[in-house]
Amino acid sequence: MSIVATEMPRTGRRAARTLAALGALVLFGCSSSAGAPPASTTTPLPVPASSAAPQGLTWTVRPREHVDLWLHGLAMLMDDTARVPLFRRGYRDEMRATRTRAGVTTRLDAERDRLRERFGVNPSLPLDAQFVPFAFESWDTLRRAVDYVVQSGGNPQRAGDQETARAIAILANVFRTPADREWLRVFAGALDDEYARFYRDYWAAQQRDRAATLAAIRSEWDRLGPRVQRFLLNTQQRGGEIVPSLPLGGEGRTQSGGPNSNLVAVSFPSSPAAAAEALYTAVHEFVGSTAGPIVTDNVSPADQRAGLADRYVSAAQVRGGLMLLQKTAPDLAAGYARYYLATAGASAGGDPVAALTAAFPLPQPIADALAKQIDVVLGGI
Repeated sequence: MSIVATEMPRTGRRAARTLAALGALVLFGCSSSAGAPPASTTTPLPVPASSAAPQGLTWTVRPREHVDLWLHGLAMLMDDTARVPLFRRGYRDEMRATRTRAGVTTRLDAERDRLRERFGVNPSLPLDAQFVPFAFESWDTLRRAVDYVVQSGGNPQRAGDQETARAIAILANVFRTPADREWLRVFAGALDDEYARFYRDYWAAQQRDRAATLAAIRSEWDRLGPRVQRFLLNTQQRGGEIVPSLPLGGEGRTQSGGPNSNLVAVSFPSSPAAAAEALYTAVHEFVGSTAGPIVTDNVSPADQRAGLADRYVSAAQVRGGLMLLQKTAPDLAAGYARYYLATAGASAGGDPVAALTAAFPLPQPIADALAKQIDVVLGGI
């Protein structure tokens, strides 16, 4: 059976992100609360501008091999049909063709049907699993943690030391049942083989080929960062890592771990000319913590039950990124709009900004509240 990867509900993303809040093996030490967004009034609380001069940002830009390996494995298993896809469009077909030309087959191919079958039993599994690599520094660290959680039956109390107990707790928070942990064991073993036979060399070659693109992304960030600085400071996103990731598309992935401990995985364009696309994805992710609560505060319980809230969150995040650029870096707004229209398979028409607004409709109260809150965060009204 297959899973259709629709836009993940904001509450689901938030719960998944917090798997990394458990300790020393996490990429960044962090703490946050899992579950649904906190209750609030229908009017977002203002974020006052600091009376002191704002401190600078401490973001770095660097790829991470183990993040790409893990997401690559999921991309080869999942059917991603979301309007704004998690994985780069055509990624799986491209990888299959590349591996076929190299004459490579691995355990990931052999175990594919078995791994996909579990998605039909536990549809949240591939969604929550997307955030797992962000909690670990390397593939070796993550791979050891998989062994720990399988051997312990998911019980941190069976660990011999605190560090191992934290590693077990991180994974047991996602892979809660014996069947899910068996899926994890098989998936990790398949990735071991995929890495050894294909992905290690592929990833290294891609990093060489995209070295100029990575430099261009860093240069673009040096220009954009100061322009969105106030928004990031006032939304507790002062620092962390922007991770250009080969498998990802326009949806991106974020682990929020405190003001200086955020990780934002973004698309990794193939050429320096397209470097800004990585930053468009980053901006889309930066506004996620603003867009989600706005939707929650402006939908009815009936809308929630009907799944409208989830669709509104997706549109609000795309539209919110555009609003933020219009207010801070207006010269990038049209490019952002064209990128997300292309990602969604929509036409830009004559005016890409207007076309994006039409392609990602929102109820007017949500659109107005989102624009107002972005102004508030930026220290406007």
